[in-house]
Amino acid sequence: MKKIATLMVLLGMLVVALTACGSAEEGSSESPADVEVGEDELFIPIVSKGFQHQFWQAVRKGAEQAAEEYGAVITFEGPESEANVDRQIDMLRAALDNKPDAIGFAALDSQASIPLLQQAQDNDIPIVAFDSGVDSDIPVATASTDNKAAAALAAEKMAELIGGEGQVALVVHDQTSITGVDRRDGFVEYMEENHPNIEIVDIQYGGGDHLQSTDLAKAILLAYPDLKGFYGANEGSAIGLVNAVTELNKQGEVVIIGFDSGALQIEAIKNGVMAGAITQNPIGIGYETVKAAVLAANGESVEGSIDTGFLWYDQDNIDDEEIQAVLYE
Repeated sequence: MKKIATLMVLLGMLVVALTACGSAEEGSSESPADVEVGEDELFIPIVSKGFQHQFWQAVRKGAEQAAEEYGAVITFEGPESEANVDRQIDMLRAALDNKPDAIGFAALDSQASIPLLQQAQDNDIPIVAFDSGVDSDIPVATASTDNKAAAALAAEKMAELIGGEGQVALVVHDQTSITGVDRRDGFVEYMEENHPNIEIVDIQYGGGDHLQSTDLAKAILLAYPDLKGFYGANEGSAIGLVNAVTELNKQGEVVIIGFDSGALQIEAIKNGVMAGAITQNPIGIGYETVKAAVLAANGESVEGSIDTGFLWYDQDNIDDEEIQAVLYE
């Protein structure tokens, strides 16, 4: 029997800003029309953190690849801002109302979604978390980067580049998602444990927005004129650091290390303003999320933690085949 999954999505949710590249495009290709699911197909809504970064477009690409391979129909949507937790919760609620076979979910807030996830569990709808986990054991699997380990690698590279001493600061996308917390704590803990002569003078939260992150970074630079290093914990944060350093003519004086990729970060590394960054494997995250959701919906076992990997890239290796395969422009 065919199932009809009606997407209860406001038209405003379909418009987003790709702030990392300074252009806007629709937040989702799905329309508020019915999605028809064939007799032998599974329906798996994917509720993301947003569409404002190229990272999420790459995650979507991987999800679509897996859906085609495993015979599933997916939708992929997220709020226009990664600060809009309430909008994401509305999307998750709408996804549940459509009685899907499984759901992929990247939480903006690690606790706010738990009541709805409990509802999903009560109705035998498997939840596969991706990118960010939640403070619950309800998800049957989480497909994500080991963000603490990745952030520790960023700290290790920072320490090398500033000679093991000096002041550094962080601009992080948020302190409510597990990715934000882990990318902050992994960096801070590595420095505290391994480099006592490096002082972390400030940690600010820019919501993943490059304009807000720029303003925060400029304020830090003015408050700490001897700052030697900046770490941006996601694409928007990192571009904010690049903007601030450039606008205040601090190129060559402050080492910038970012997280994720995207056209502007790649350009900043190639021109030497950014020293390097951590890249995830977003296509792999999307692919593994849908694969795990299909397996769980079919009653098969899945790994609880799916590590999708990360790599360091800089001017020396950015053109290597291994790196090019996981950059998202």
